[in-house]
Amino acid sequence: MKQLKRNAALFFAGLMLSAAPIAVSHAADKPTLAFVVNGASDFWKAAEAGVKKAQGEMPDYQMELKYPEQASVAVQQRLMEDLVSAGVKGVMVSAVDPKTQTDGLNKIGSQTALFTTDSDAPQTNRVAYIGSSNIDAGMQAAEIAKKAMPDGGKCIGFVGLLGADNAKERIQGMKDGLKGTKIELTDVRGDDIDQTRAKKNVEDALVASPDVTCMVGFYSYNTPRIYEALRDAGKLGQITVVGFDDDPITLGGVKEGTIAATVVQQPFEWAYQGMKLMAAYLKGDKSGVPSNGLIIIPTVIIGKDDVDKYAASLKAMSGK
Repeated sequence: MKQLKRNAALFFAGLMLSAAPIAVSHAADKPTLAFVVNGASDFWKAAEAGVKKAQGEMPDYQMELKYPEQASVAVQQRLMEDLVSAGVKGVMVSAVDPKTQTDGLNKIGSQTALFTTDSDAPQTNRVAYIGSSNIDAGMQAAEIAKKAMPDGGKCIGFVGLLGADNAKERIQGMKDGLKGTKIELTDVRGDDIDQTRAKKNVEDALVASPDVTCMVGFYSYNTPRIYEALRDAGKLGQITVVGFDDDPITLGGVKEGTIAATVVQQPFEWAYQGMKLMAAYLKGDKSGVPSNGLIIIPTVIIGKDDVDKYAASLKAMSGK
């Protein structure tokens, strides 16, 4: 617990220090670095701010964050290939489905500097991964559940991309963290980053599994859709909710006590540090790439007593 508090303190401090105002350069003849996400979600707004901050510190580069039109391997691959054809020098990507994308990612990596974030693709020729330890994040979710349900319970999880490494690792981490307890994660339902389907999955689960006592939102938008479905069904406060990330609905639920707590990541730092890492690498400085190719940015549990301080940190980071 002491270590957790230290991590939280460092986390908040880092957010505050990242709030400096910046300016963005748009010169067309500069080397371009691209941060490619896995689908449309407000979760990536913090990454946009991270890219913007890195851009302000490195005006010799053009930096962009790109959203695929939909969360599919084919669409994401086409976007990356278009970027490479346009002369992009480095790509950092949250892979939609690393196992089925190996050849496609290797193709990108053979033509430009390829880095991964959020969901790793360790079997590819990527240079490095920068992001969360999703196993650790899953274990933190288990800690939330154990504290909220000391007598045990039945959990159902909800996630965007069942095939993505970040989803699989969070699920496995939570299952590992629940071993030896009376709490069980019995099912996880995917929605392919379709938020209408995400809410429908929760509604269907309430009908199909009336004995469920816990729901876990493994992606940033899943917890808000759980909240809304439970609210509409009159079951808020009756079912334990374990969250991920910092959607305003999620933070509001944590503060009011209808969501037990949430595990937050640092996409701002992924983007900010990632862009700087790519720029250094392209200049021939590989000192920032560790031998195992992994740069882990810690995740932190945000409970009811932490919400106001965390929200203030987010506001400062965005410059509002």
